[in-house]
Amino acid sequence: MAQQAYVTETDDGGPGAGRRGDRLRRLWARLTSGWRGDRRIWRRGLVTAAVALLLAAVTAGHARIPNVVGNLGSLVETFLPWFGLLIPVLLVIAVVRRSATALIAVLVPAVVWLHLFGGLLFTKSGGGGDLTVATHNVNADNADPAGTARAVAASGADVVALEELKASAVSTYEKALAPAYRHHAVVGTVGLWSKYPLSGVRAVDLELGWQRAMRATVATPEGQVAFYVAHLPSVRVKLEAGFTARQRDRSADALGEAIRDERVAKVILLGDLNGTMNDRALNAVTAQMRSTQGAAGDGFGFSWPASFPMARIDQILVRGVEPESSWTLPATGSDHLPVAARVRVDTSAS
Repeated sequence: MAQQAYVTETDDGGPGAGRRGDRLRRLWARLTSGWRGDRRIWRRGLVTAAVALLLAAVTAGHARIPNVVGNLGSLVETFLPWFGLLIPVLLVIAVVRRSATALIAVLVPAVVWLHLFGGLLFTKSGGGGDLTVATHNVNADNADPAGTARAVAASGADVVALEELKASAVSTYEKALAPAYRHHAVVGTVGLWSKYPLSGVRAVDLELGWQRAMRATVATPEGQVAFYVAHLPSVRVKLEAGFTARQRDRSADALGEAIRDERVAKVILLGDLNGTMNDRALNAVTAQMRSTQGAAGDGFGFSWPASFPMARIDQILVRGVEPESSWTLPATGSDHLPVAARVRVDTSAS
C-alpha cells in the first residue's frame, strides 16, 4: 500500500516547526504514558512536591530568613539566583515518578524564580549614555598590574575605579593609566582615574581603622558627579561560624550614611561591595541607589570568582543619573572580573 505523504501545518507556514512540535508531543506522550487512569499520580511524589514548595518559600521569603545564626539570610541571598538550578532537577524527578502532584508543585518555585530573576535572562542594554565608567578589584597579588591597567583602559571608560591597590604597585598603575587619564587620586587601597578634572577628594570612613573608600567630584562635560569608590571588607563562609560578615555590614552602614549626606545631586558608586544586590546587609546603600546591572544589564553579570563567576559582588550603583547599559569586561590578572556601565548624566533630554 502506498504511504500517504503529508505536511504538518504551522502558524508560520513552515513544515519544520510542525515536525518539531510533533516530536515534542510524542516525547511528552511517551513520558506520560500510563498516567491516564492511574490514581496514584496524585499520591506519588509527595516528597518532591514538598521540596518544591520549600524551595518556593525560601526563594520568595529570603528576606525573612534571620541573620542571627551565621548570617544565614545573607548567605542565601548571595547565591539566590542559583537556586533556580534545582527547578529542572525537581521537574525531571516529577516526570520520572509520574507524579501530577509534584509537577504542579514544581510550577510554584518556577513562577517565583522567574518573577525575581526572569528579567535578567534578557539584555536591557541600550545604546545611549554620555559617560562610561568601570570598576575593578585588581587583587593585591596581581602578577601583571600593568597589563591589568591597560586592559581596563581599553574598555574606553571615562572614569575608572580600582580597588585592592597594593602600595608597591600604585606607581605601576599610575604609569600604565597616565596616557588615557590625566587626572587621578589614590586614597589608601582604592583609586580613581578620570579623563575629567577631580576635586573634593577625601577619604570615606568605613569604621575599619584603615582607608578602603574615597569620594571625589568629577567635572564631566554634562555637569558635576560625585564618585564614591569603596572596597567593603571580605566575607567568609566557615563551618563553625557560618557567613562571617560583621565588618562588611558595619562598613556598608557607614558608606550608606556618607552617600546619604552627599550634597551633589548626581552620585555614582564604584567598587567591590563583597555582596549582591539581594543581600539585605547592604540595604543602607542599595535602598538609595540603583544598580546599573539590574536596570540596564546584559544577563546576571556575575563578577566573582573570575575563573567561574558565581556572584555579582562588584557593583556600579547610581543616583540622579540614568543607567543605559552594563557589562563585564574580559578577565585580567585578578580574581575578579572588571565591570563597566554606560550612564546618562544629562537627564534633561530624557
